[in-house]
Amino acid sequence: MSQDSQHGRWTVSSSDDDDEHLPPSGTKTSGSHRPAESNHSPASLVAVTAPVEVKPEPAKPPVTSLIIGSEARQSAALNQSNPVKYETSPSFAGKRKKEVSDSAGWALSDSDEDDGDVKKKSVSNLPKQTPHSPNTKKPKVEKERPPSPHGRLYYIDEPEDFFESSIPCLNDTYRFYLNKVTGLDKKYNSGALHIRDILSPLFGTLKESVQFNYCFDIAWMVQQYPSEFRDRPVLIVHGDKREAKARLVQQAQPFPHVRFCQAKLDIAFGTHHTKMMLLWYEEGFRVIILTSNLIRADWYQKTQGMWMSPLFPRLPKGSSATAGESSTFFKRDLLEYLASYRAPELEEWIQRIKEHDLSEARVYLVGSTPGRYVGSDMERWGHLRLRKLLYDHTNPISGEEGWPVIGQFSSIGSMGLDKTKWLAGEFQRTLTTLGKSSIRPDPPVHLLYPSVEDVRMSLEGYPAGGSLPYSIQTAQKQLWLHSFFHCWKANSTGRSHAMPHIKTYMRASPDFTQLAWFLVTSANLSKAAWGALEKNNTQIMIRSYELGVLYVPSAFNMKTFPVDKNPFPVSSSSSGFPVPFDLPPTCYSSKDQPWIWNIPYSQAPDTHGNIWVPS
Repeated sequence: MSQDSQHGRWTVSSSDDDDEHLPPSGTKTSGSHRPAESNHSPASLVAVTAPVEVKPEPAKPPVTSLIIGSEARQSAALNQSNPVKYETSPSFAGKRKKEVSDSAGWALSDSDEDDGDVKKKSVSNLPKQTPHSPNTKKPKVEKERPPSPHGRLYYIDEPEDFFESSIPCLNDTYRFYLNKVTGLDKKYNSGALHIRDILSPLFGTLKESVQFNYCFDIAWMVQQYPSEFRDRPVLIVHGDKREAKARLVQQAQPFPHVRFCQAKLDIAFGTHHTKMMLLWYEEGFRVIILTSNLIRADWYQKTQGMWMSPLFPRLPKGSSATAGESSTFFKRDLLEYLASYRAPELEEWIQRIKEHDLSEARVYLVGSTPGRYVGSDMERWGHLRLRKLLYDHTNPISGEEGWPVIGQFSSIGSMGLDKTKWLAGEFQRTLTTLGKSSIRPDPPVHLLYPSVEDVRMSLEGYPAGGSLPYSIQTAQKQLWLHSFFHCWKANSTGRSHAMPHIKTYMRASPDFTQLAWFLVTSANLSKAAWGALEKNNTQIMIRSYELGVLYVPSAFNMKTFPVDKNPFPVSSSSSGFPVPFDLPPTCYSSKDQPWIWNIPYSQAPDTHGNIWVPS
C-alpha cells in the first residue's frame, strides 16, 4: 500500500495494512525480541550510513538518505548493500574522530502489539559497510556492531574533564539527576551523571552489581566499570528469548563474570523494560532507577534521568525483619518487586537487601509486572498503584481543576479510537487523583512528545527518531491524540537539542511554579506499560515490566514542590525541583507534526546533512 502524505511518499506492506492484530512496524523477524505468542513477521527498521568526510562549512550541506527497510530484505542482500557516499557540514556535536567505520547496520525492534510501544535493539548480523574505495575490501568484524544509527563515525571521545574525578556537587534533596550530554556547555553537565560516574569508586567500593534493562551492549557496559571493579560479578536481568537471548549470551562470552537472569514474559507482546542498578559495596548498598538502556547511544546525546539512592548502610546483626524500613515503605516494595520475578538468581540479592537499612529513601516505588490482577492485587502494580499512592499520600488542592497534568515520554501506544477509551478514562482518573477528594476534575492535559522539527534540529539529527518509535500505523488511527501534543523544549537544562528518552509525569500549578507530585519512570504512554482495566473494571492486565519512583511533597515535609526554573549549575541545597524541560510546555504550532519514525522526511536535511527515507 503506497500513500502520499505531507511528509512525502511512504509505503506500508500489505501485511501491515491492518494492525489491529499486528505488532507495530519495527519488529525484528529472525532472532527477534518478540514473545513466543507472536506469529507475525513485520519489518525491521535499519538505518544505514556511510563514512563521513567532514569539510569546513560548505555553502549548502549535501543531503544523504538514512535508508530504512525490513530485516528480511536486509538479510537477503547481506553482501549486496550499496554504499551511500556524502559529505556533511560540521554539526552541533563537535569535531569527529577520523576513523573508518567497520559497520553501519542498526536495527530497531518493538515491544508490544497493543500499544506500538516500540524500543530499540541493536543487531549483530546486519549488512556490513561497503568501504569507500572499490579496490579495497575491509575484513568483516564478526563480533562488532555499530553503536548508533550514525555508524561508528558519529561518536567523539569526551574531554578529560567530562567525567568526575572527585565527588561532584549534587542535589541531595531530591536525588533526581539528568545524564550528562556530550557537546553541551559544561555548566549543563555540572551535577549531571554519566554511567562511568555512577560506577566509579567515588560512590563506593563495588563488590557485585545487578543490571536490569531492556537493551544491552555487554562489551560497552563492562568498559563503563572502572578497571579495579571490571571483573566483579554482574548479573544481567533481561527479557530476551530464543535467538535474541543466544546473541546476548554470546556477547558475554569474553566476560566470565557476567551472568544472566531471564525475566518471565508470559503475556504476549510484553517486554522487560525496567531499568535499574543494584550496587553492593563494601560500605553498603545503593539502588539506581533510571531511563537509559545499557548502550552508548543512550548515554551520549539524549536527555535521560535517574533517581540515585543514598548509600544504604548494613543493619546490625540480629536486627528485626522490619528494621531499615523507610516512611515510604521503599524496602518492602523493592523486595516485593524483586520477588515478582520468581527468579532463583535474585534470591541472594533479596537477602542482601533485607540486611541493609533503607530508611533514608524518600520516594515511593511504582512498578509494573506482567499479569492479570484482581481484588486488592489490582493496586500493587501499574497505574492503579500510582492512583493508590496519590490517594493515600497527597492532599486535595483548592482550585485543582486548574492544575494541569503533564506527561512526557518517548514512545506512544495505541490509545483507541477516541480519548475516552483509555487516556481520558482510567489513566486520566489516576493522574488527576489528589488525596481523598471526591471531586473528579477535568484539568488540562499536556503531553510532551518531540515534533519532526525537534528531531531534525537535534544533536543526533534524524537518527534520534530511532528512539522515538511512533508508527504511522498507530498514529493514523488516533489523530485525536495529537491535539494534546507539546514540543520538546528544555532551555532551562540546556537540553532542547538532546532528544528525550526520559519519561516523566507530574501535576503542575496553573502558573507552573509548583508541583503536586512528580514521577520519573521507564513507562511510556502505553497500556502495556501502565495496564488496562478488563472485565467491567474488575481486573487489570499488564504486559511489561516497568519501574519508576514517585515524589510526593509530604515525604519531604512540603505542601508542594517549588519548580527550579534554573536547575543548572546544580546547587546541593536547592529546594526547587529540577524539572528536565521548560514550563509551561510549548504547544505544537500549526506546522508541527509529531515525529513518526517509519515515514520519510526528505524536504529538509538534519543537522548532519541527512534525510530520513524508509524503503
